[in-house]
Amino acid sequence: MTDSYETEPSRPADSARAEEGVGEKIRPYSRLALVVAGLAAVVALLSVLSGFGSRWGLWHFRTGFTLLEWAAYGAVAVMVLALPALWFARPGGSRRGFPLALLALLVSLPVFLVPWTWQNRVAEVPPIHDISTDLEDPPEFQAVAPLREDAPNPVEHPGEEVAQLQREAYPDIQPLILDEPLEASSHRALDVAAELGWQVVAFDPPGGRLEATDRTFWFGFRDDVVVRVTETEEGTRVDIRSKSRVGRSDVGTNARRIRSFLDRLARL
Repeated sequence: MTDSYETEPSRPADSARAEEGVGEKIRPYSRLALVVAGLAAVVALLSVLSGFGSRWGLWHFRTGFTLLEWAAYGAVAVMVLALPALWFARPGGSRRGFPLALLALLVSLPVFLVPWTWQNRVAEVPPIHDISTDLEDPPEFQAVAPLREDAPNPVEHPGEEVAQLQREAYPDIQPLILDEPLEASSHRALDVAAELGWQVVAFDPPGGRLEATDRTFWFGFRDDVVVRVTETEEGTRVDIRSKSRVGRSDVGTNARRIRSFLDRLARL
């Protein structure tokens, strides 16, 4: 007598899975989505380096402005191409790459908006770069003056024409009155300068004087600041003047710097 048994038949699920694997195809990437993503990376890098290259001394700041301008043009091209790329690589379509095209669109948007915003701001503010809380007797630069010898913008205040433009554009730029002794106000001003990251060039507490240099983050433009503290019947009066070394228009930077300093000084 011989033993007999049946072999177990293969499971239908395994067979179905095998057939499914044979017919499954991975969707290829959309070439347009890949091109758009690559262009977005280039314009973003160009935009970032336009400013930092100037800050690091790799090229003149005017070259940096030119690079930033071309990066903005490139960003517009990327945004235009990103729209059909999103369609061709849409979910459920025959091509992949929708996230890449979407990322390219999102990256190129600020590359265009930053210089566009700057251009609008230039049109809104006067073409001046010397701002002071005292336009009748602007605080004078002394210790900082030798540092500006090669600067295109002279150390002297431009005069009444610029003062009138400031009055019209920045009527809120006014001296600050503090109810404390002169030296205490001077030290308070020094503390605020340190908070703002200024490089202090000279500090004379009894004389109520502070001179410093500030540097913009992206292009690294150097602007100089002088703070003058004087005694009054009400306490002490704090005047501040901020002046750019280069450029005709500061795009409102010096006014913003003065506002920030006075706001912090009043709250300290």
